[in-house]
Amino acid sequence: MRPFDPRLVGRIGPARRYVITTAALGAVTALLILAQALLLARLLSPILAPAPLAEDGLGWWGRLVPEGTRSLATGLAWLIAVVAARAAVTWLQERLAHRAGVRVISDIRTQVVDHAATLGPRWVASGGGASVTTVVTRGLENLLPYFVRYLPQLMLAATVTPLMLIVVLGLDWLSAVIIAVTLPLVPVFMILVGLLTRERSARHLASMDRLATRTLDLIEGLPTLRALGRERGPAARVRELGDAYRAATMSSLRIAFLSGMVLELLTTLAVALVAVTMGFRLVAGDIGIETALAVLVLAPEVYLPVRNVGTHFHASADGLAAADAAFSILDERPPGTQTESLGAAPPLRSTSLHVRGLAVATPDGRRWAPSSLSFDAVPGTVTVLRGSNGEGKSTALMALVGLLAPDSGTIHAVATGTDSRLLADATATVQRATWSAQCGWVPQRPDLGPDGRTLSLGQRQRRALERAFASNRPVLVLDEPTAHLDSASRAEVIDQIRAAAHSGATVVIATHEEEMIVAADVVVDVLDAPRVSETHRHGSTTEHSAGDAR
Repeated sequence: MRPFDPRLVGRIGPARRYVITTAALGAVTALLILAQALLLARLLSPILAPAPLAEDGLGWWGRLVPEGTRSLATGLAWLIAVVAARAAVTWLQERLAHRAGVRVISDIRTQVVDHAATLGPRWVASGGGASVTTVVTRGLENLLPYFVRYLPQLMLAATVTPLMLIVVLGLDWLSAVIIAVTLPLVPVFMILVGLLTRERSARHLASMDRLATRTLDLIEGLPTLRALGRERGPAARVRELGDAYRAATMSSLRIAFLSGMVLELLTTLAVALVAVTMGFRLVAGDIGIETALAVLVLAPEVYLPVRNVGTHFHASADGLAAADAAFSILDERPPGTQTESLGAAPPLRSTSLHVRGLAVATPDGRRWAPSSLSFDAVPGTVTVLRGSNGEGKSTALMALVGLLAPDSGTIHAVATGTDSRLLADATATVQRATWSAQCGWVPQRPDLGPDGRTLSLGQRQRRALERAFASNRPVLVLDEPTAHLDSASRAEVIDQIRAAAHSGATVVIATHEEEMIVAADVVVDVLDAPRVSETHRHGSTTEHSAGDAR
């Protein structure tokens, strides 16, 4: 975790404008702090010392204070105005910070979710989906203190601290030397505490990730568990994960409070050292009361921004860890990433799709599923992929619509005089996004968002199929479209599939249902696939021509 992450500013427009505005407001705050200190010194010095000692002046800096402020009424009026202006600037800074932080977090969330969609369902199913859920919900929410508290203090440390130190140097060089020597101790302790905070923050995010993964798995499996009477079984495990999350959260809060206490103690001792030295010099008559008061008021202001940087950085460490996780997701390369120099895919309506030697390794990398799959899908026909579970039917469909990059093989769209190839290597000729946009894809378990959670699996499947049919896309790719339907609904869906094919669509289906297989024009058997280490077996599929329609 870096003190200033340029990725947060480089990716998001509102953050860049906010940083510039914060720097300007920081400069204004520095001037107001200086004016406040000088006014206090001039107002209090006549009260604390006789006139000869009180009127030694503030040197060149005294010119910043209007004449006549030694009068109590005039001085108080100016002091109230300066304090009110400082409060207004602080309020404006925090308001802008909160608004910019919310917009930045919202934009990062959108980018992460959109990018996760481009990574494909296999990446999501491999555990990436739970990471996305954790990052875009509770994770990035913890990033708000970074913008509201930490970043303003960082800008103040870059403006207020140097200016105040220069002013102190002009007033009393010895106090400036003491401050300059002790000031570097603050970032040293920040680094020491930050090393521990980084590890705890990573552990906290990992705990959130585990809890989210288990919770999502439980929610998805609740209908099955309830049907089997086992819905209360995972309660102990969820409670255990919740306790681990609570312990990680309390640990992070403990570190944040301890870091604040350490930095507070350090800066208090440093200011006390300046004050004690100043006291002895006042007794000896080496310094005037007005100068001493100005230095004592300014000394804490020199340390304050740097101390707050450390405190708020540790408090926002969880959000920064989530930001790192978000950027790690954004850095993931989508399957079959292609350059913009590739052309757009041709219109797939009235275009035959030819799959040759398609092979995809399983997530564990041990076997091919599918292995050397070849078939043709012709407009106006229904092509069915059938085979045992785990042989790669769903994977082949995802590769066909561009959601998954095959390890080998080609997918061609062949029209009169053209041959457009969709593949994740140098032989690709079209952009994957322009290909996928022409395909209507319905997975085995459609997810319609929050509204679909109240529907049964069969109802969600019917609604997803209706959307696919209504999209009028030239290629329809359906994974087990009748698996969760009763006999009447199954017959209705088969009729709709046949009607879509008769209207000219290219329909490719993976299914185990005999009714769907009988209604197909072409049936392709996806056979047992070899291990990755074995040589590809030629002819691992049985391909039927359109003349073998059943």
